[in-house]
Amino acid sequence: MKMSIYHNPVLLKESVDALNIKEDGVYVDVTFGGGGHSKEILNRLGDNGKLFAFDQDEDALENDLNDERFTLINENFRYLKQFLKFYGVRNVDGILADFGVSSHQFDIAERGFSTRFDAELDMRMSKKNTVSANEVVNKYSFEDLRNVLFKFGDLRNANAIAKAIVAEREIAPIKSGDMLKLVLKPFLPKSKEHKILAQIYQAIRIEVNQEIAALEEFLTQTPDLLLKGGRLSAISYHSLEDRLVKRYIRAGKFEGEPDKDFYGNINVPFKKIGGLIVPSEQEIYLNNRARSAKLRIAERL
Repeated sequence: MKMSIYHNPVLLKESVDALNIKEDGVYVDVTFGGGGHSKEILNRLGDNGKLFAFDQDEDALENDLNDERFTLINENFRYLKQFLKFYGVRNVDGILADFGVSSHQFDIAERGFSTRFDAELDMRMSKKNTVSANEVVNKYSFEDLRNVLFKFGDLRNANAIAKAIVAEREIAPIKSGDMLKLVLKPFLPKSKEHKILAQIYQAIRIEVNQEIAALEEFLTQTPDLLLKGGRLSAISYHSLEDRLVKRYIRAGKFEGEPDKDFYGNINVPFKKIGGLIVPSEQEIYLNNRARSAKLRIAERL
């Protein structure tokens, strides 16, 4: 499997520039994928630099980089501190994250991520995950299914969609993408068919992989790991992710105002570096999947 076709890295220069790489520094790429961001980080490291990368998808192991400065860890980034500690690493100079689904995952039909193909309902980013899209669609209660569609898909008619799915599966299990699309057809007007279907698939995928919980767990570990002046470079693809990243950088928490000390001074782990960065028109033209990307940068105080 060639790295060039696995995943086209988004905001490559901008996200790696954001790390302010020191030649002898220690860095982490928590979303390795095809290795594009990792390769660029290694290009900027000296002989004594180190790069650790995480990816829970077993397919990504085929893109491992032959470099003694590099270690690829086949785990979810929610276990970041635990596995870095295993390798004797307690602090790092920078962390890069490129959330979302890789091009490879979208393009391999049997993974079940894409609305373009008919495949079994899977959507697992790791085969070790015991919950698949099949279970969400066929086993979740009406209330749980409705909540998933509303919370993670921003679907105002989540109630009606969940009712239709539950009614259909009582007749026969919904086993494939085409079967699911048939159930969803009344909710897919021609002008918005692809958009709404993508929202439904996104909601199910986020639930299957517990993406929001994993993101929150990851972010709360970054202040302990990053050295003073260390950088967090985070690329998000939908508003749920971006909102969490933005709030955590601003307040050191996901809800409410920043904590204050006895004297009323704000106590936060990060300072924001620059403003929101989005792909250029040229990058979007060359890679349409970059269109919704948002990069935020923070520095450890």
